[in-house]
Amino acid sequence: DIDGVGPKYHLELVLEDIVDEDSTVNCTAEVLYHLGNKNIAPDVQFTIEGELKNADEADNIFYSRIKSLENELVAENIPDSHGHVSPEMEPIRLLAWVASGYVMWQNSTENTKFQFAQIKHVKQVKRSDEYLEFDYMILLHEMVSQEIIPWQMTVLWHPQHGVQVTQDSRQPKHA
Repeated sequence: DIDGVGPKYHLELVLEDIVDEDSTVNCTAEVLYHLGNKNIAPDVQFTIEGELKNADEADNIFYSRIKSLENELVAENIPDSHGHVSPEMEPIRLLAWVASGYVMWQNSTENTKFQFAQIKHVKQVKRSDEYLEFDYMILLHEMVSQEIIPWQMTVLWHPQHGVQVTQDSRQPKHA
């Protein structure tokens, strides 16, 4: 506890590549939760020892496939009710998973534990530049309260520039 600031945690953990589970790196992090202000994301400082597998080839294949579609991509319920994700939707799920990490970080407190659960709906937004844009409605599982939270997020992505969440908002339960 830092007087007048908030609790600070020192973490040592192993990061696992979500595609290649045999690829891991060590990570240390310090996380500072600010006292009394739930509108401020925790401060996070981290160090990674090593590198995870390079995904450039897979990213470029996915990018080319989406750019070559005649119509914008639209999909629902990823994974489906049986936990299945089709191979062509796996990159869409991984992109949502990465982007949801930003949403979870921005909205976490010391008393929350979010987990990405499902893409309820995703629609590609037509753009005239090089970026891909997707409008997602995702479900986040808040593990402490067991609440399932619908969350809208707009995501920009380009293989050379990474992921950017340009808009996100918690939605009412019936969304």
